[in-house]
Amino acid sequence: MIHEVDEGIRRLLHAGGVPGGGGELAFEAPTTDWTARRNAPTVNVFLYDIREDQTRRSTGNLEVLARDHLVAHRRPPRWFRLSYLVTAWTNRPQDEHRLLSEALACLACHSRLAEEWLTGSLADLDLTVLVESGGPVSEGRAATDVWSALGGRLKPAINLVVTAPVAGPLTPLPPTADAGLVLVDHPDNAPRRLRYDDNPHNTHPQHTGPEHTGPEHTGPGSSPEGSDDRSPGDRLSPEHGFAPPRPRPPDRRRRNTPIR
Repeated sequence: MIHEVDEGIRRLLHAGGVPGGGGELAFEAPTTDWTARRNAPTVNVFLYDIREDQTRRSTGNLEVLARDHLVAHRRPPRWFRLSYLVTAWTNRPQDEHRLLSEALACLACHSRLAEEWLTGSLADLDLTVLVESGGPVSEGRAATDVWSALGGRLKPAINLVVTAPVAGPLTPLPPTADAGLVLVDHPDNAPRRLRYDDNPHNTHPQHTGPEHTGPEHTGPGSSPEGSDDRSPGDRLSPEHGFAPPRPRPPDRRRRNTPIR
């Protein structure tokens, strides 16, 4: 993520014309050796501190979707504050102040890195990357301590802080198999219910008849138990993997007999 923040700062400054006039932009530590090798006006952006912003830490899981289906869980990102010292290096102090002023004017116009300046994981997360310029040096440090560690003399510098996310770990979910109730088309447009039993070796669905769409009919005109009033076209044949309908039992009721 750090190199992606570096690239975002580079694009921000270049969009503002910094450094202009054939100047250079460097992210190296401004040590005495680096100063001796410099041969052009340069804006130096030195990363000197990295700290987590614990006020933005959260718990739980985020859902990762693919084609409207849940495919994974991701832990929430953790946010870090990256602190930079922005300095200008030329042969004359007046030129340094002019170059540093251009950098300050460019940074002060932005409170975040624009979408077109984000790359890699920062672009994938699609979260706001904040930019603060001109604030105090990172907590627990002093400007003199930073320059002493670099072995150089104290110079005017802009303190730049970028707050960026680090993506949490991804946990893919196992694929799920479709099972249960399935509706299939029938030539007479009457849906049929197919039920799968609990036997994992039985892959043929069992036919449970057409769906019942009206109220039950009982009384003298009702069909006796076990009868099948469906037309031949409604009955499923054995070659489809279903049992043939049972034959209608003989009607043993007496004809023209009063009901007792």
